[in-house]
Amino acid sequence: MRLAELSRRSGVSTATIKYYLREGLLPPGRQVNATSAEYDEEHLRRLRLVRAMIQVGQVPVATVREVLRHVDDDSLGRTIRLGAAMWTLPQVPEPDQDDEYVRAAQQEVATLLDRLGWEMAKQLTTVSPAYRSLVVAVAAFRRIGYGWGAEQLAPYAELMHRTAVLDLDGMERYPSEAEQIEFAILGAILNEPVLQALHRLAQEEETARRYGFE
Repeated sequence: MRLAELSRRSGVSTATIKYYLREGLLPPGRQVNATSAEYDEEHLRRLRLVRAMIQVGQVPVATVREVLRHVDDDSLGRTIRLGAAMWTLPQVPEPDQDDEYVRAAQQEVATLLDRLGWEMAKQLTTVSPAYRSLVVAVAAFRRIGYGWGAEQLAPYAELMHRTAVLDLDGMERYPSEAEQIEFAILGAILNEPVLQALHRLAQEEETARRYGFE
């Protein structure tokens, strides 16, 4: 397809597509003459991913470029490739190791991972943004006086593991590793708001069932 058709099918303006091409967010099309190129379904799929990351996820262009660099690096194994791409997305700052609440949260999270038997998660505590996010959240709970620890977290973690199984089952329906990783990144950007919304709807429903509408 030519640029105009790529624009029509994606809903992205030709000027924006040209900008993404200049920034390296889209691979070049197949040059057919000095002034035009042909694009294919892979360009369309990548364009939709880029658009979702920038528009929905509010991910900066430079970060999108870095994420896609990992997506396209087929020298890495799938686990490392996916992890590297996900870790490039915006994350929380490094927790303050001198904060007593952070240290207590780290102990609770370590207890949780032991209880769950999540060996890979235990090995990645020094590098995983998800681990840092969990520590920061647990520390915040403890700082305001709520004993949010391994016992309270475990049932939620088990539900999230079931969610992860569904995520990977969905991802594995795609034929190539690049498509699978793109799907996982879209899941991180688009599915997390869906899960948050479902969580809140479920809370509303359960509250009404327990206490009525008074």
